[in-house]
Amino acid sequence: MTATDRSIELVTAAAQAAADRLAHDIIAYDVSDVLSITDAFLLASAPNDRQVKSIVDEIEERLNKDLGAKPVRREGDRDARWILLDYVDIVVHVQHSEERVFYALERLWKDCPELPLPEDAVKTRGKAEEHARLTGVDGAEGAAGPAASDGELS
Repeated sequence: MTATDRSIELVTAAAQAAADRLAHDIIAYDVSDVLSITDAFLLASAPNDRQVKSIVDEIEERLNKDLGAKPVRREGDRDARWILLDYVDIVVHVQHSEERVFYALERLWKDCPELPLPEDAVKTRGKAEEHARLTGVDGAEGAAGPAASDGELS
């Protein structure tokens, strides 16, 4: 079984929305062969809580406006460290960079095929490391970005 055309359409639109809000390291996996509850996961991150919320709001608005899709569940708003949008066909995870490094969802889904994404989304790969370098923090903790201010968005 593979992700449906609708799932791919949702993932593509959500990835573009996330890229437009300067998300880092956007990637999508076709999890339809290993999970029965959804077809795809979209992962993205940001170096601060405010940007996490901004990315999620843009994804939700774009999918609703352009594709008539509303999430059946939205979790994690309170702390904005890891917000999950469940669209049934896809699940979107937008994480603070620290949570992205700690939970390493890519490790869990690495055996699932990656879904193609818009060029803007693909260009975000490695942005967390680049941000860490620019803020003067190294290694895995660097991706966490504790030195980043709330005003920095890239």
